[in-house]
Amino acid sequence: MLLRMAKPSLGSALTQHPEPPLPAPGDSYGVLPRPCRALVLLNPQSGSGRALDDFQAVVQPMLAEAEIATTIFITERPHHAHEKVRDEDLSQWDTLVVMSGDGLLYEVVNGLMERPDWKDAMKKPLCILPGGSGNALAASINYYAGYDHVAKKKLLTNCTFILCKGLHTQMDLVSLSTASGKRFFSFLGFGWGFISDVDIDSEKYRWLGSARFTLGTLQCLAKLRVYHGRLSYLPAGPEQGSAPAPRDPSTPVTNGQAGHVLVPAGTGAPASLPADSLLAPLGQPVPANWTVVPEEEFVLVYAIYQSHLGTNLLMAPAARLHDGCIHLFYMKAGISRVALLKLFLAMSRGTHLDLNCPHLCYVPVRAFRLEPRVAAGIMTVDGEALACEPVQGQIHGRLCRVVSGS
Repeated sequence: MLLRMAKPSLGSALTQHPEPPLPAPGDSYGVLPRPCRALVLLNPQSGSGRALDDFQAVVQPMLAEAEIATTIFITERPHHAHEKVRDEDLSQWDTLVVMSGDGLLYEVVNGLMERPDWKDAMKKPLCILPGGSGNALAASINYYAGYDHVAKKKLLTNCTFILCKGLHTQMDLVSLSTASGKRFFSFLGFGWGFISDVDIDSEKYRWLGSARFTLGTLQCLAKLRVYHGRLSYLPAGPEQGSAPAPRDPSTPVTNGQAGHVLVPAGTGAPASLPADSLLAPLGQPVPANWTVVPEEEFVLVYAIYQSHLGTNLLMAPAARLHDGCIHLFYMKAGISRVALLKLFLAMSRGTHLDLNCPHLCYVPVRAFRLEPRVAAGIMTVDGEALACEPVQGQIHGRLCRVVSGS
């Protein structure tokens, strides 16, 4: 339905938010038109179940004053948003707004990447409004804009204010490929081990909102697990060395949740998806210019491309929307529960690396590969569970656009 409401909310918000820093030279910025037409994809079950109420109470009045007309699409089942944006005529909207957690935006990104016109579709600015439990991208955008750390309705107000201003810029995505032949596009992060265990095991406490992660962390600490596998990566830097071996053209690669087989490039099919030029096929050795981690016992592996892992977890303070970098963290086995808890408490301030924990390693990379020895543990992409299997990924710079404060 099309909603136009006017209440004096935007003016008060303007007095509370300083102007964000000026864009860096070379950044490609745009501004949403006025009036603006927004499709809002909203999951009423996300987080503590208040997304629709919060949208009507907080977001709608501000958008009406900013001349942003909204059409609300309520998701009713998993992959509903994925199907909607994959099949919809997007020309009737100027921006796609996701009012939910990070999982719904993951659906939207992969639905757009399945379109024959994905290159044009990915130019449509995306916007995240926090309505879930973790709200990592919303917290990251709030951080990039230079605003103070906030949560819950204050974070929602900040992100709505950013949407009202209408500035949008480019964002990197990471292409992830699995041994079973699936391919996904990710905007936030890939994990295996402790962090993913907390994320998925705490789903049953969703009604607690963000407090579910605190409870989940304590429970996973009590049964701390070690995972066995091989981790390899291509360090970030100008030197790339030799190109990897070409992929066997007969090997099927599928994309996103629906598992569509990708059409090979050069067949005349519309808009072939970007090639993973840094990756050798799974099952073959990594290229010679990659680093193989000597340890093979891990408490966690997490590859993140935004600053925040959750509203209260500043995992990669140096990350930016289009820095061309995957921020790879891995924790070697042998860490005590007390030391692990101290690291996560420090992560709330972004000071975990200052502790110089010998078990925690951080390296900026452009690509990585993870090969579990056995199919044990939970893997996640953007907070959504994956089957545990060999996986690899590489950064694709500036592949989509997102509404941002700076």
